Amino acid sequence: KKGFNRHLHFTLVKDRNVATPRDYYFALAHTVRDHLVGRWIRTQQYYYEKDPKRIYYLSLEFYMGRTLQNTMINLGLQNACDEAIYQLGLDIEELEEIEEDAGLGNGGLGRLAACFLDSMATLGLADYGYGI
Repeated sequence: KKGFNRHLHFTLVKDRNVATPRDYYFALAHTVRDHLVGRWIRTQQYYYEKDPKRIYYLSLEFYMGRTLQNTMINLGLQNACDEAIYQLGLDIEELEEIEEDAGLGNGGLGRLAACFLDSMATLGLADYGYGI
């Protein structure tokens, strides 16, 4: 709750009197991102030190779908976020529905590109995906 309220106040410059559901969504997304940043930096430091081969995947279609809930699950934050949002009197499902699907194209190849990237990440490979 503390991180959520901090982002609502300092990042979005809103308070509970004027905040919209979209503002609450962004406060939640920034709070989740705070938990992701340390891992991202450690990964980049590892890549810098070990200099592994990197894979760059370019695709005309790129369909990742929504990522907020998936990120909360992967970071082990889903239950804590659900509870905090509930205690604030908000509906987590309503906030998750605000996120737009991140995607280019109409499915098929775009979903395949996302699956390739997810598989490479699971294998610990240094991969980057770009939709062009």
